[in-house]
Amino acid sequence: MSLHTWLLYIATVGVISAIPGPNMLLVMSHGARHGLRRSTATMAGCLSALLLMMGISAAGLGALLQAWPAVFDTLRLVGAAYLVWLGVRTWRSAARSGAQAATPLEPGAAPRPAERSAWGLYRNGFAVASSNPKAILFAAALLPQFIDPQARALPQFGTLLGSFAVIEVSWYLVYALSGAQLGRWLGRVGVARAFARVTGGLFVGFGTAMALLHD
Repeated sequence: MSLHTWLLYIATVGVISAIPGPNMLLVMSHGARHGLRRSTATMAGCLSALLLMMGISAAGLGALLQAWPAVFDTLRLVGAAYLVWLGVRTWRSAARSGAQAATPLEPGAAPRPAERSAWGLYRNGFAVASSNPKAILFAAALLPQFIDPQARALPQFGTLLGSFAVIEVSWYLVYALSGAQLGRWLGRVGVARAFARVTGGLFVGFGTAMALLHD
């Protein structure tokens, strides 16, 4: 892989990763609710799911999803249903607990529900990132464009994967920091409820779009 090809890949992934989507929305939401340090578990969940899906693409399973539309549609609808469920739950949390549901933990405070543990945040991130099987097809279409067929594929794939991870985490930090700044305002009941309803509505919108859009 030439330096020019690698830089082109960096620019492409940088723009794609910056586009707001379910992953970035979740990271920002958790940054606002739990703070930057705790939201790193969410980032780890999102990233590990994406790297796993890119690995699946490299193994050729992306072609399998293309060959079996029914399998792809099933995965797509399951992922869409999860995002809608997550959105509804987030929306309802505003009515159930007001500002307490959205306020970050104070230093030294006891952990709240189990879903706010590091493992719970990780699982949430992993589930959201893996909810869209189109990521597998996207990686299967994108990565070969930057692979030199005359050179060994594995080192090139490792370079692309590592570069993707660095860029993705960099944008996670940007969104999480933005959310953490927003979190200062979530002690107000009205702001907390509005934030939960907006993020919940966006998740429902992402899920609905995923269910309705067809290739």
